[in-house]
Amino acid sequence: MCNRARLKNEPETLFGSAAKLFSARPRDNRFDPQELRPKGRCYVIREDAGQRAWDVMTWDVLGGKAPWPMTNVRKLALPQWRVLAEKPGNRCIIPLTEFCEFTPDKHDLADGKPPLKGEMWFSVTNQPVFAVAGLWQTTEKGNGFAMVTCDANDLVAPIHPKAMITILDPKDVDTWLRGSYDDIAALQRPYEARSMSVRGPVFPTRNR
Repeated sequence: MCNRARLKNEPETLFGSAAKLFSARPRDNRFDPQELRPKGRCYVIREDAGQRAWDVMTWDVLGGKAPWPMTNVRKLALPQWRVLAEKPGNRCIIPLTEFCEFTPDKHDLADGKPPLKGEMWFSVTNQPVFAVAGLWQTTEKGNGFAMVTCDANDLVAPIHPKAMITILDPKDVDTWLRGSYDDIAALQRPYEARSMSVRGPVFPTRNR
C-alpha cells in the first residue's frame, strides 16, 4: 500500500493541463505538496467543464469516514468505487516524482537503536514526473482522492508483493480522464519494471 510519495514540481503544463489551479492554493504552513502523506493536501489534475487543470485535495477519498485514511483503491468493480470510476468527472491523475514502499524486514543499523524498516523509493526512468490513476469525490471535509492500485511488477513485488500504484503511460492519460469504465479498467495494470528504478533502503529518521 502506497502511503508516501513526493512531487517536486509546482503546477505547470503537464499531461495536457493548464498551469493553474481550480481552487486557491492554501497559504498555511501545513500545506506541503512536495511530501504526500495520508490525510495531507496534495496536487491532483482533473477536468471540469472541458478544462484540465490542477487542484488541491486531501489524500483520503472517504474524508475520514473510515477508521483509517482511504488512500488506495484496488477493486474498481465494488459498488462504492464503481460509482466513481464510471464517471469521468470523478477521475483524476496524481502527478508524482517518486513513491515509497517500506522494506518487508527491519534493519539493524548497529547504532544502538531498535531495528527499523527502510524506505525504498521508486521512480519512472524516462518521466521526471509521472501520472498515477486516481478517483476523487466531495466529502463533508472537502474534496478527497485515492490512488488506484494494481498488481505489483517485478521491481516492486520483492518489496511490496500485494500491489503497486497504477502508473499511466502519458498516452493513456486522456483515456483515464475521459474514457468509458471498460476503457479505464483495462489501464489498471502494472507499469513496465524495466522503465522504472528504485533507490534505498534509506533511513531518514536516522539520517541514513
